[in-house]
Amino acid sequence: MKESLIDTGIDGHVHTKLCHHARGEMEEYVQAAVGRRLRKLVFLEHLEVGISYFEDTWLTEDDFAYYHEEGRRLQDKYRGTIEIGLGIEVGYNPAAVEEIRRRLALHAWDRIGISYHFMASDAGHLNMVSSKQVNIDRLAAYGVDAVINRYYDALQDAVESLPGQVLCHADAVLRHHPGIVPQQEYHSRIGTLLDAVARKNMALEVNTSGYTRKNEPYPSLPILKMAVARNIPLVAGSDAHRPEDVGRFFERLPGLVQELAAG
Repeated sequence: MKESLIDTGIDGHVHTKLCHHARGEMEEYVQAAVGRRLRKLVFLEHLEVGISYFEDTWLTEDDFAYYHEEGRRLQDKYRGTIEIGLGIEVGYNPAAVEEIRRRLALHAWDRIGISYHFMASDAGHLNMVSSKQVNIDRLAAYGVDAVINRYYDALQDAVESLPGQVLCHADAVLRHHPGIVPQQEYHSRIGTLLDAVARKNMALEVNTSGYTRKNEPYPSLPILKMAVARNIPLVAGSDAHRPEDVGRFFERLPGLVQELAAG
């Protein structure tokens, strides 16, 4: 396994103030990427459809129209300095698959990432990947095992039914709840998901935001080894929500590659 299998010259996952839970203009992220001497930056803004939640953490159609207009301006301005990709992180909603496809068809995308944040319940949608205590409490009331099973069932459906190129947040449901202890049965569910990713010739994201919380990337090393064993390409993303987070911890990725190569 060679270091080049995780290209540290590309940050493939950043957000801006357009998603309503990050800060900074698109151009500030581009400037930060240039300062980091990256070769390419890919914006991966949030799309959610049919979600009932107490916050809007995704873009509207008008937001996406601006996003593409401003993105094209930046592509022209920084041509020859850095490549800029205009991508989308699609949050899955099993009840809105056709509408998701319609929204995707409105624009051309340089990257389509697949994720799953919101699970339907009688009390509205529950945010499965949030660190906020209100969300953790609601998930606990629903039942940790039930949430995990719903997460992996739906995420596999998303991989199989949507035109995704990269799987984001393969283990996000396991991150924040204190009652979750990774077990072999969870790895079995993840292995089935990765089989679907391999069949679709998708890549798996190595999300370096994990180094901030757990001193390791998301997903964890055992899951990344499962992906490597299936010949799934790995792509790096900072999941930046501030310009200064662009390319964060990418200097650790060569060491990660060595760990993966060690088996």
